[in-house]
Amino acid sequence: MFSDKRLYHNLLSDWLLAIGLAAFAFLVLRSLLAVVRRKAAVPEKDAAAFLNALFFELASQVSTTVLVILALSFGARWLTLPESADAVVEKATVLTLLFQCALLAARGIRFWVRRYRSQKLAADAEAVTTLSSVGFVLQILVWVIAVLIALDHLGVNVTTLVASLGIGGIAVALAVQNILGDLFASFSIVFDKPFVIGDFIVVDTLMGTVEQIGLKTTRVRSLSGELLIFSNMDLLRSRIKNYKQMHQRRIVFSIGVSYGTPLEKIEALPQMLKEIVCAHNPVRFERAHFKGFSAYSLDFEVVYWIDSPDYVLYMDIQQAINLEIFRRFSKEGIAFAYPTQTLYLKKSSPSS
Repeated sequence: MFSDKRLYHNLLSDWLLAIGLAAFAFLVLRSLLAVVRRKAAVPEKDAAAFLNALFFELASQVSTTVLVILALSFGARWLTLPESADAVVEKATVLTLLFQCALLAARGIRFWVRRYRSQKLAADAEAVTTLSSVGFVLQILVWVIAVLIALDHLGVNVTTLVASLGIGGIAVALAVQNILGDLFASFSIVFDKPFVIGDFIVVDTLMGTVEQIGLKTTRVRSLSGELLIFSNMDLLRSRIKNYKQMHQRRIVFSIGVSYGTPLEKIEALPQMLKEIVCAHNPVRFERAHFKGFSAYSLDFEVVYWIDSPDYVLYMDIQQAINLEIFRRFSKEGIAFAYPTQTLYLKKSSPSS
């Protein structure tokens, strides 16, 4: 009879039962996954929003192949299989679950870092910069642990493998020393914090806002819009100016007046310049002096401080000071110096 026929040590009825149970298990798992995705897609507020987004992110990473393997493993439990076949099914199931768990853990870490970055970047750029590198290290750790567990489950002597890799690692390190240099430079940037995401920096003649600190490169958005990409190792070897961490700005400017300016007006100029500068806030006047004599001008130097790193504020104040200097000079009849040259012609006497 049909029910008495055997295929690979099992009745055909047992095979049909196993296939039916596997199909049922697959449908149940698929339905549960769909429910989780649908439930997580519903917008919530506060903490529930984070959990919903996390569940939706993780659920979207569950592969259909994983569901199929798990369903087949469930169905195989109703069959009598040889020991070798049982071992293959068991190892395939464990490795599939291990891979999927590692993938979900790594995805969860990336989601957490991305979410924290979007919420805290403006308020705490240093913490975001550090967390980005810590998140990468955690992902590497997750995959290393997963690979070691998988190898151990497959019967590989992990202790011997790690010891042998220690010797081969020296050769690998020499081959990829530039990459490793950039990697360690990225950790130096993260923990020493010469700059963080959002800082405005100047490197040699290039300048811009730090957008991302990666493992090999740092990306900086320039004022003109293009993306500047620096090697981390080369970046740390450069002289970096960080304007975001500047708390105040020291301004030095000079003006020149013509040599024909009367002495009493020259003597009054430092006080006049002081009054013009002090009329603006937030400004701290430092000094104004008759600096010296140049080829075509009498030079005055003014120094003051602005209690803010804002470049636009500095330019607004400097513009107002320049306009007031121009206005006062026009009123007092003081002429600005400009490059001039005077020629003295000597008239020769007529020849006798």
